[in-house]
Amino acid sequence: MFLIKIYGYIRVSSYDQNENRQLDALQELDIPEKNIFIDKQSGKNFKRSQYKQLVRKLKKDNLLYIKSIDRLGRNYTEILEQWRLLTKKKGIDIVVLDMPLLDTRRGKDLMDRIKNGNKFHFER
Repeated sequence: MFLIKIYGYIRVSSYDQNENRQLDALQELDIPEKNIFIDKQSGKNFKRSQYKQLVRKLKKDNLLYIKSIDRLGRNYTEILEQWRLLTKKKGIDIVVLDMPLLDTRRGKDLMDRIKNGNKFHFER
């Protein structure tokens, strides 16, 4: 029997921010604590130690949960690049908990999921 490894990613912008809301959401999914990666720094780019470690661990058919898309990052272009890296090159699935439309178990192309009329709020 093939078991899918499940991971979670949490990001808060600074050390004084609390990650408990995100952590609670991931723990409800029974994600093993060792598979939850937490960064406490800005999402302006993807130069984050725990994110990099997570990406190295992810293998084909793994499943990654994040609470909301802005926890992945703040730069729209970089989010698209990372989404492609994770779903196309690494072959994993991503589920954004507060945006059920962003569940790649239904299809991996983010652009198919985000139509031109839909906009996210990202830092500039």
